[in-house]
Amino acid sequence: MSQARHLGFQRLSQEDVSAAVARHELLYSGRLGGARAVFIFCDLSGLDLSGRNLADADFTGAVLEEANLEGAKLDSASFFGADLRRSNLAGASLRRVDLRGASLRGANLIGADLFEADLREGTIAEKDRHGNLKVLQHDLGPSELPAALLTSANLERAKLTGAVAVQADFTDAVMKGCRLTRANLRQARLTGANLENADLSGCNLSGADLGGAILVGAKLDLANTHGADLSRTLREESAVDAVQAAEVERLIEAHGRWAESEGREGSPADLSGRDLRSLQNLSHRKLTALIAPKAQLYGVNLEGASLQGSNLSGADLRSARLHGADLRGINLSGAKLNHADLRDAKMGPLLISAGRFLPSRLDNAEARYADFRGAELKRVRLSGADLSYANLSEADLSACEMDGCDTSGAKLPMRFAEAAAIPA
Repeated sequence: MSQARHLGFQRLSQEDVSAAVARHELLYSGRLGGARAVFIFCDLSGLDLSGRNLADADFTGAVLEEANLEGAKLDSASFFGADLRRSNLAGASLRRVDLRGASLRGANLIGADLFEADLREGTIAEKDRHGNLKVLQHDLGPSELPAALLTSANLERAKLTGAVAVQADFTDAVMKGCRLTRANLRQARLTGANLENADLSGCNLSGADLGGAILVGAKLDLANTHGADLSRTLREESAVDAVQAAEVERLIEAHGRWAESEGREGSPADLSGRDLRSLQNLSHRKLTALIAPKAQLYGVNLEGASLQGSNLSGADLRSARLHGADLRGINLSGAKLNHADLRDAKMGPLLISAGRFLPSRLDNAEARYADFRGAELKRVRLSGADLSYANLSEADLSACEMDGCDTSGAKLPMRFAEAAAIPA
């Protein structure tokens, strides 16, 4: 029996909730008979609300322990002081939701969208007889996320000031511009998380795992990083003087002329291991046969670029924009492509001579949550690649080598998904 029942909270049945949700969806779609769903101080523990539209609904103080809210639309809903312990919010849309003072201990928020969500400490106030606001004494406390699963969740510009997220899992989460001032992230897992421009001032990161995290522009003033793993973190570009920056630009320009003239002008560039983030925009550039293994290209714009036959093995292309790029015959073996935009990219084999084709390589690449919609991946080597939660809908995966490829949670083309569902 939940704690809420001991406190006399109104226990709702699945039928009660389903009826209220149906009325809410009518209201949201502008049809007659609709009414906003209000579950203030109600007990909905263990109930199923998965996939339902409850945007702007009011769950203030409600108990939703172990409730199923997977894939639900909960934008701008109020969960102020709510109990969401061990609830399933995987893939739910929680944009601009109010979670102040809520308990998300052990909750599943894998892949959830928490853009601009408010998870700060909760404060309750009332007006006195003179109309002045007076903060009440209460035991609401900060938002709680101990042991919560936030793998690959979108927390961009979310407010977590003072939140408690001890041992929470933020692996590969997008946390750009996230406010984490004074948050307790002791022993949290932030491997590969994108904390670009996040405010971690005064944050407790003792024993946390930030291996491979993106900390470009992040504030770490007075943060406690004792025992934290900060290996392989991506910081601001290393100091590059004007001469070095000009040299990289000159090499790229000469390579472009070499590629466009089929070797008659310019010269091929070798940018192995170089930090190329200062280039920022390489869209629609002719970069055929570029040699840049282990290069740093985080967030670089390569839309429509010609990179046929290029060697980018082990390169960091996280959040890079490769929409419509020509990547036939490219070597991206072991590259990092998490959250990269590869929509409509051409990655089929490259014809190098009569009857000879060079296949593209993505073997052992990390491409979690990458967007491959409409991409041509014919005959691509995907062995050992991590494509978990990637969007591969409408992509051409014919004749691909996929032994050991992880596609858990990925959106696969209809025919491919149906074939995978047929027992051997």
